[in-house]
Amino acid sequence: MAKAILALSDRTIFEGESFGAEGEAKGEVVFNTSMSGYQEILTDPSYKGQIITMTYPLIGNYGVNEEDVESAKPQAEGFIIKEGSKSISNWRGQKSLDEYLRDYNIVGIQGIDTRALTKHIRDKGAQEGIISTIDLNPTSLIKKAKESPSMVGRDLVKEVTCHEKYHWTEGGWDSKNSKLTTHYYGYPENSKLKVVAYDCGIKHNILRLLVDVGCDVTVVPAFTGSDKVMSMNPDGIFLSNGPGDPDAVPYMAENIRGLIGKKPIFGICLGHQILCLSMGAKTYKLKFGHRGANHPVMDLTTRKVEITAQNHGFAVAADSLPSELELTHINLNDRTVEGVRHKSLPIFSVQYHPEASPGPHDSRYLFNRFVEYMRTSS
Repeated sequence: MAKAILALSDRTIFEGESFGAEGEAKGEVVFNTSMSGYQEILTDPSYKGQIITMTYPLIGNYGVNEEDVESAKPQAEGFIIKEGSKSISNWRGQKSLDEYLRDYNIVGIQGIDTRALTKHIRDKGAQEGIISTIDLNPTSLIKKAKESPSMVGRDLVKEVTCHEKYHWTEGGWDSKNSKLTTHYYGYPENSKLKVVAYDCGIKHNILRLLVDVGCDVTVVPAFTGSDKVMSMNPDGIFLSNGPGDPDAVPYMAENIRGLIGKKPIFGICLGHQILCLSMGAKTYKLKFGHRGANHPVMDLTTRKVEITAQNHGFAVAADSLPSELELTHINLNDRTVEGVRHKSLPIFSVQYHPEASPGPHDSRYLFNRFVEYMRTSS
């Protein structure tokens, strides 16, 4: 295979082999500890602007299919793995991961010590980097990595949000018939709740689970004003996940301020951060972020622990929460904020991903909570 080099902005160099497309890819180099779900991870819009390192050593063994995607195409800038599987061992596999990356021009590198890279990121922090198969000069690559834009202050939502509103009807996976559903699981037309979902980089499985609990979902661009959303007469508002710095998306915070107190609101990940910002809280960048499918979170209202899927590089500062927001969930690894709720209004949000994909299903009850909020508020 052709040679490839990964260079970090702190002058660290890793040499390996080309995997996927040839060329160059720049972005913040991060790691994900999930053991499976590489296709869902690659297509998660929250990874826009980032190069993903998978810590599980063998990636690609079950191939790629058309159903297990979280957006229309891969969103990550690049992909780093220890070893790419040369065979596909799954009845749903339609092509290899290597072919998939080449189809979408995603540059990857394999054959490097991903354990050493992960430990380096943990010690030094996530940082800008570059993968190249065409420029193999370390000095040149380090210079390019140093010149790459930082995630801080960068609005990546505008690069992944939809441009026009659309209606979503697809439900979750029907294991009995081995296909995605396109119905509302028996909910009568007149009982469905109208949800307007802000697309900051929304994952498909969030939309599927909203459908599964009986919601009629309309997705709108992130720059849609609150007055326009209210004119659609929704029963509830959903704030999606997305990439980049929440402080760099002031228009979303302004939109949310115009909706507080008017409708039930549920936010996930970036949506959680921007909801908190809209009410006066502050956010900050984590050293290396939380990315994986095994993060323990405690629900402070029940004292139960949930194993969660996570993907974020920023967090809400606990000491900045306004008096009207109650802390409901914390991360048991580092005690960071994982969930809040309004003390008097039907508003709540979580930092983690209850829709998972990939990941555990411990937190899917939150979609039912959103439905309860909407039904009791209507």
